[in-house]
Amino acid sequence: MSDPLPANGRHDPGNRRFRHLGSLMSDPGESDQPGSTLLTGGAVVTVDDQDTVHDPGWVLVNGSVIADVGAGEPPHLARRNAETVIDTSGSVVMPGMVNGHTHLFQTLFRGLADDKSLLDWLRDCIWPAAGEIDAEAARAAATLGLIENLRSGSSTVIDHQYVHADPDIDDAICQVAADLGIRFELARGWADRNYHPPLTESADTVLERVEPLRETWHGSCDGRITIGLAPLIPWGCSDEAMVATSAAARSWGGHIHTHCAETEIEVEMNLEERGLRHVAWLDSLGVLGPDVQLAHSVWLDETEIQLIAERGASVVHCPVSNMYLASGIAPIRALLDHGVNVALATDGAGSNNRQDMFETCKTTALLQKVGRHDAMALQPEEVLAMACRGGAKLLTRAEDLGAVQPSWRADLVVVDLASPFVTPVHRLPSALVYCATPRDVVHVLVDGRFIIRDRKLTTANEEAALADATAAAKKVLGRAGMPTR
Repeated sequence: MSDPLPANGRHDPGNRRFRHLGSLMSDPGESDQPGSTLLTGGAVVTVDDQDTVHDPGWVLVNGSVIADVGAGEPPHLARRNAETVIDTSGSVVMPGMVNGHTHLFQTLFRGLADDKSLLDWLRDCIWPAAGEIDAEAARAAATLGLIENLRSGSSTVIDHQYVHADPDIDDAICQVAADLGIRFELARGWADRNYHPPLTESADTVLERVEPLRETWHGSCDGRITIGLAPLIPWGCSDEAMVATSAAARSWGGHIHTHCAETEIEVEMNLEERGLRHVAWLDSLGVLGPDVQLAHSVWLDETEIQLIAERGASVVHCPVSNMYLASGIAPIRALLDHGVNVALATDGAGSNNRQDMFETCKTTALLQKVGRHDAMALQPEEVLAMACRGGAKLLTRAEDLGAVQPSWRADLVVVDLASPFVTPVHRLPSALVYCATPRDVVHVLVDGRFIIRDRKLTTANEEAALADATAAAKKVLGRAGMPTR
């Protein structure tokens, strides 16, 4: 008799996928390769198309990919061929989350600019400090920021990086990502007008500077690191520069990442200058498409939502930042109902204070409920799908990232549920969205490699990273004339 169907998802009983395992592991040499790891004993929240939950279940990792996944006890073949067996009893194995929009340099500015609206936040705090960042400070900020992301369940980060006072900053950040082992996209930002002069570049300058960056890093580390172009904000970008840089990114298969409709006043500014709202403006230039990542997208009307859906662009939702800056509540339910891909993100530590994707997940669900006066506005399964599958699609990696499925990349997070803050667990997706926090992350794997194992970072000295970031922040803010404590 098959196991009963649990309340927390579709249970796939037994080892019906044994045949798949056997086909993948039929070569003895393949089965013995380094990095063969079996995670067993706990639950597996797959985030696949059917929201399958194996409780208990197992995941076999072979090299950089998931060899197989199933319910109950793993087949003898899986246990025999695993180089490492990890007992995940009391825990959940889930896909690594994708933080789809942050600014790593702002790790140094955590809590610096509380209680300000967006434009005041930029003018009074972010601009003066950002202009003083050099490659050394950027390296320290990126190291601590990416460690924070890993400890918060993110195996992938998109960094909207627009500080170029030092020409070596971009390389320094990419090197940090390479060394830490995280999956990473540097969205190389720019503004060519109306912006803080030290942070302004012409389109020609952007294209000249990005070329060696692209040649060095795009597709490096077995595809783990990629480079895109990131026009900063509509009011900071000319039409000509937007068209030129978008075409350049598309020439090498890079993504186009931009802030969009973050605040009501920014939309009004575009209407006054161009007679178009943000999404319509991007579409009028031929920019809007499946490779476009629209961060925030708070102030969208019905026509814009439909246009985003028609063009296949993605929205990156940053609920905590939107609340922090009083920007508004994004129409996430409406976007999903129109078939728009929605990913989740923390935004930078300067407008959130934390880069915690668990907090982002919980806030996403709660904010839609209160904003729509509807307790059913979002379900935990939908939130997890945005955090994992939505982020994978954002990267045009919908076929091999964001779910626990055979042959997909082994980007995995193991979350401990045996804590006073989580136990008892009645519904696994709910526990992950509403209860889990970074303190519950036990293991993080990227491409099958343990980046965090038994709560210990394996690829960097965490104490040194904390000290370096503290020292860097003091130097940067001192140069900016902004003492803090």
